[in-house]
Amino acid sequence: MDRRSLIKNAGIAGVLAAAAAPAVHAQPTLRWRMAASFPKSLDTIFGSGEKFAQVVKALSGGKFEVSVHAAGELMPAFGVVDALENSTIEMALTAPYYFTGKSSIFAFGCAVPFGLTARQMDAWMEHGNGRKLFDAFCANYNIKSFSAGNTGTQMGGWYRKEIKSAADLKGLKMRLGGGLFGEAMAKLGVVSQNMPAGDVYQALEKGTLDSVEFVGPYDDQKLGFNKVAPYYYYPGWWEGGAELGFFVNLKALNALPTEYKEIVKVATNVAARDMTSKYDALNPIALKKLVGDKTQLKAFPKDVMDAGFKASMEVFAEHEAKSPEFKKIHEDMRAFQRDQLLWERFSELRYNQYMTSVKL
Repeated sequence: MDRRSLIKNAGIAGVLAAAAAPAVHAQPTLRWRMAASFPKSLDTIFGSGEKFAQVVKALSGGKFEVSVHAAGELMPAFGVVDALENSTIEMALTAPYYFTGKSSIFAFGCAVPFGLTARQMDAWMEHGNGRKLFDAFCANYNIKSFSAGNTGTQMGGWYRKEIKSAADLKGLKMRLGGGLFGEAMAKLGVVSQNMPAGDVYQALEKGTLDSVEFVGPYDDQKLGFNKVAPYYYYPGWWEGGAELGFFVNLKALNALPTEYKEIVKVATNVAARDMTSKYDALNPIALKKLVGDKTQLKAFPKDVMDAGFKASMEVFAEHEAKSPEFKKIHEDMRAFQRDQLLWERFSELRYNQYMTSVKL
């Protein structure tokens, strides 16, 4: 390419770039509010909302701003779906399975017992039928869903006493995150308590709770559970990967200019990736610290896992019998999961098994 052609092409590129800028600057100034179901102290989860707001502001040249509010600032942690349905707020950052009291289908937007891992969930939601099926359901509540990130496979929680068999679960007062897990645990004799994260430590310390499951080492260490419950079990079979959700008011989203709609999509993708990778980076460090502080790390006995699986399958069957929509989504998810597990037998599972057997 000669000098004249180079200058000509560079000039065209400059004109195109200059023409694109007014497209954003010509847009209206907007202010949205996002209500979170979490405290600010959980910087991984709450931080996803903050990252979203930063990206929206940057991409819109400051014309579109989203204020992020911790649980209790605008409304209680579990009040966000009602607020979205009534168009009181434009967005929420939450765990969809908190709202299975309204419909058991909400669980599929977050986690179900013996469900999908983080990568499997991303694949099902974005390249399988997951998002399409879940959003068709969410439209009944004036909501469009986006991923806010995934915790990855969670831990099995903190216990004041050892769990040597499934029989030790009977009568246990346990804080549960929500969703179908509580129904499965009830079949095992657990008395479930669903409460916001900020209230859990005091209940565990006073003995109002016997155990608590939350997320994983990084968040759990911040909340101080190791100070009042010495036994830390794994894995959290009820959350093989828990997707947190950005719930957006459909009317507000549909009213956005095209450029702003695209900014919302891009910002959710950036925030979701940031949260998931942050958990992967921080959890190993926190786990080593917890073990160094005398936390007793224990695997669930096989009979606990087997009892949990049996109870969970019973719960799924009961919901399928009551709801054709639940059955449709559940069957689609399990079919996708079977293919994922088949592939992982020959890829990451075998690779990781070998890598954990060698000295690096």
